[in-house]
Amino acid sequence: MDRLVSIGDAAKALGVSVTTLRRWEKEGRLTPEHTSGGHRRYDLAKLKPELVHAMDSDRRTIAYARVSSHDQKADLERPKQDLNLYCAQHGWTFEEDLAKDVLEIITVFSARLYGSRSRKNQKLLDGVKKAVEDSQS
Repeated sequence: MDRLVSIGDAAKALGVSVTTLRRWEKEGRLTPEHTSGGHRRYDLAKLKPELVHAMDSDRRTIAYARVSSHDQKADLERPKQDLNLYCAQHGWTFEEDLAKDVLEIITVFSARLYGSRSRKNQKLLDGVKKAVEDSQS
């Protein structure tokens, strides 16, 4: 017997939003059944997360790890490895260049927030820029 669920329950099962399911329906990726009242119903047996995520191959994942101070930089390696492993286990691609871009954006806004003219903040920004450059090589 097919188990039909509402759009909200299907979205939760797939780990996506209701809006995403509606967009996938318009694109022809999914074809839900409709009740006489016009409500969507999805067959969970047919909805497989790996199938849906494979259709959306342009999807990227950003993982973020941080430490509280520059002195703890050496402690950052373990959380980075854990995040990479977690993403790999879920079949998510990790876009390192995108993460670096996000870091640069955060740096710019931090400079504006805390004042980039002070000597202490300029030193901090130089350290962040160096860290980004070191991670690229």
